[in-house]
Amino acid sequence: MENDAHKRHVAIVERCTLTEAGLCHLFHQSSDGRYIIHLFRHVQALNAAMARQPFWAVIYSLSGGRELRQESLLCLNAVSQSHPETKRIVLTNNADEALLIRHLSPSGLHGILSKSESVASLSERLLALLNGTRQESDDDINQWVMSHNGCLSPTELAILRYMTYGYSMPEIATQLARNIKTIRAHKFNAMAKLGVNSDMGLLSAADIIMHLPASKVKGQPGLAAKL
Repeated sequence: MENDAHKRHVAIVERCTLTEAGLCHLFHQSSDGRYIIHLFRHVQALNAAMARQPFWAVIYSLSGGRELRQESLLCLNAVSQSHPETKRIVLTNNADEALLIRHLSPSGLHGILSKSESVASLSERLLALLNGTRQESDDDINQWVMSHNGCLSPTELAILRYMTYGYSMPEIATQLARNIKTIRAHKFNAMAKLGVNSDMGLLSAADIIMHLPASKVKGQPGLAAKL
């Protein structure tokens, strides 16, 4: 680990110019010059830079819709494999999106923060994560999720996986050998646990589920063949 006196390189993936300026200002005002910020608009540019420059942390700032959320998860999963010592932090757009990432992210993250927090709170929490004075372990995240919304059951996880691949509710009922009313009940239970109130919100969760290892959902007839 680098000595605290040394500069630490931090990569930030951010597409929004205004948010990019805000993050630069945050680091300039709060980090005492400890960090050197590298801004990237695309994951491809980040990957090219990581081949040349070791980074203390990679911060992926979510913006836009489902496709970018998928890209962020793939990106941070790849970083966890190729550079396990690099801190991985996600900035979500709001608390609901943070909940989805917390509950369903396939790899352990060092932190998940919401851009809807106050600037003071976001600054304090982000720098604490980077400085190593606070880290959200898997146990911390799991405890937070369970205390707020409970855990998804294996059947609920399977339904989300099937949704990712375009199955309808009747088709999912057939695949899982369950009554359609039972499948719909599981679907609404999953929505309540994840804090979403629409099929689009549940599909966003399904996008994340797609990147979980298949072993996380066991004993579900027909699922392995589609995956």
